[in-house]
Amino acid sequence: MSFVLREHTADVAVEATGDSLADAFAATADGMAAAMCENVPFDGDRFDLAVTAESRESLLFDYLDELIYQRDVRNVLPVDNRATVSRSDDVWSVQASSRGVPLQTISAREIKAVTYSEMVLEETQDGWHAYVVLDV
Repeated sequence: MSFVLREHTADVAVEATGDSLADAFAATADGMAAAMCENVPFDGDRFDLAVTAESRESLLFDYLDELIYQRDVRNVLPVDNRATVSRSDDVWSVQASSRGVPLQTISAREIKAVTYSEMVLEETQDGWHAYVVLDV
């Protein structure tokens, strides 16, 4: 599981891969955290979250959006992301956890929103590939 930050006009994009869909979700979330802060301390408490959606792409969007919401509500940077993705009938869900690093302990750039612009979420021969543009 890995990610790379890509420049994207006035925004930033995360390109992530994982052996499983869940690994790609977690790597994308870690990439979003890296877009906000380069050096993350090892403190912070883990918290859980759950998101459901009608499609894989919607689920990735809503998951990252929920992490931004948690950042704002908890006043933490969600890092060390873990995710489990499942599908039941027509509903996709992610059960996830993050370590919340207190924002007052770091210098972080704000990510305003996740976008659907150029979003890619696909299975490849090597696993899963995701590409998400973030509004900064």
